[in-house]
Amino acid sequence: MADLQPEVLLKSLEKGTLAPFYLLYGPDEFRMERVLERLRDEFIPESARDFNLEIFYGGETPAAVIVSNSSTMPFIAQNRMIIVRRAELFKADQLEIFLPYLNDPSPSTCLVFVSSKTDFKKKFYKKIRAANRAVCFAELKDRQIVPWVKSTAKELGLKIDEAACHYLHQVVGNGLRDLYEELVKLQVRHGENIIRVEDVKELVIHSRVYSIFELMNAISVKDAPESLGVLNRFLEDGDRGVPFQIIGMLNRQVRILLQTKFIVGRGGKQSDVSGKLALAPFVARSFMGQIRHWTIDELEKALCLLYKADSRLKNGSRPGPTLENLILSLCR
Repeated sequence: MADLQPEVLLKSLEKGTLAPFYLLYGPDEFRMERVLERLRDEFIPESARDFNLEIFYGGETPAAVIVSNSSTMPFIAQNRMIIVRRAELFKADQLEIFLPYLNDPSPSTCLVFVSSKTDFKKKFYKKIRAANRAVCFAELKDRQIVPWVKSTAKELGLKIDEAACHYLHQVVGNGLRDLYEELVKLQVRHGENIIRVEDVKELVIHSRVYSIFELMNAISVKDAPESLGVLNRFLEDGDRGVPFQIIGMLNRQVRILLQTKFIVGRGGKQSDVSGKLALAPFVARSFMGQIRHWTIDELEKALCLLYKADSRLKNGSRPGPTLENLILSLCR
């Protein structure tokens, strides 16, 4: 049985038909937190939230207390919601305490477990999955990002055309938090006006995300001096997460270059690259121009270099020299 997708849970919320319990799990914490926020804000009215919304943490509050509170009737409202974060910290005997409640839950309470690690061999997790109440927040794939940008823009009341969505994805990458922040900026700046590529360019060229876009393009055409110059500017703010962001986005760039190379090598044209890789035509055209600088062997070697650089960073190597050596190797 396939677990629920977040969109299914949100549709239930819109209909006002939430089940008595759910398990939210998976690596995509940003989408998970946004869904939790909607559950909280839309299921429990703000005027009744002080009495009917409770948040507990696994390993801190005994399971028996959470079960008792879940059985309590709502006060001046129709529903209660209890969110149990870090459910993975409950020991096996504590998880067992929840089982009788899951067999006969309170119909007026929505009990939401949030877990970063799940073991579906355990009775607790197996029970929730069997009830079809496990919601998986898997990381979105490349072709799912632009549809996510569109739907998120719609939630924000932002009108953005197709090409602008693709350009934003190309510049910012797959980081949903970064994409969301840029969408919020666009919403503040342009309100109800339709957002086009030129508007996105104007916004991001003044933000940090544009630097990594420049870096990716410079490396894609093997321009070592330009690449190192952009890298140094990008590292100036000292953010510890920047080196891993660079590795992640370069990994995506190289993989798309490699896929483009294979498609073109089999006689494919720009329309084939655009369709098979879910890229906007102008993005596909850019990648087709960049693959002239690479052989398939070089691109496969580039993926190995990125993997090694990522391992060195995780093992404590200094980001500056590690990334400089990586870039010189990629541009060689």
